[in-house]
Amino acid sequence: MSVQRVEAMIEKVERIAWLLDFYGGLLTDKQQHCMDLHYNQDMSLGEIAAQFNVSRQAVHDLLRRSEGLLVEYEERLKLFDRFQQNRDQLSSILEYTKTLQQKVNTAAGAEISDELTTICSMLEQLIDQQ
Repeated sequence: MSVQRVEAMIEKVERIAWLLDFYGGLLTDKQQHCMDLHYNQDMSLGEIAAQFNVSRQAVHDLLRRSEGLLVEYEERLKLFDRFQQNRDQLSSILEYTKTLQQKVNTAAGAEISDELTTICSMLEQLIDQQ
């Protein structure tokens, strides 16, 4: 298997896991549980099938339907895309603020530097909460 294909698979798994975090509450309990077992707990189709007492094909079908629903919710609501955009913007603001703080530290602006430190801390907290 090529490196590119593996990377694409990892990106898909990460995206589905994020979508499950955002929209999992809109799925049925069984869909949520099955998706959690597969994507968050890395259980195989066979392991999940044994737990649910169904066939591997039934688990596969349930996962595909659930994934489709999550993707559809994201296409309509765009909550995850907005989350990523906000996080990226906050990270950029944080980096610009840190750069500005370094420039101020070289000058005689200790008071401004303290304010920039506070802004950096606030931005880091916002980013971590995302």
